[in-house]
Amino acid sequence: MARIKVTHQSSTGRNTRFHDNHNGKNMTRGQFVKEINAGNYKNYSVKNIGNKPTPVSKPDSSKNNNLG
Repeated sequence: MARIKVTHQSSTGRNTRFHDNHNGKNMTRGQFVKEINAGNYKNYSVKNIGNKPTPVSKPDSSKNNNLG
């Protein structure tokens, strides 16, 4: 099971809400970005997409860290 699940997307397809399946925490995009930048989610990074910081999974061979 993926650690992070996307629970809401905008009408344009941007992921806006996330759920951590390991600790039960729900996060907005901004909260998740802050957590990633603080080093709390090592398998994820932040990219600037459409001038907005956007959480993404790091490319690797594991499916467990993909945004589900």
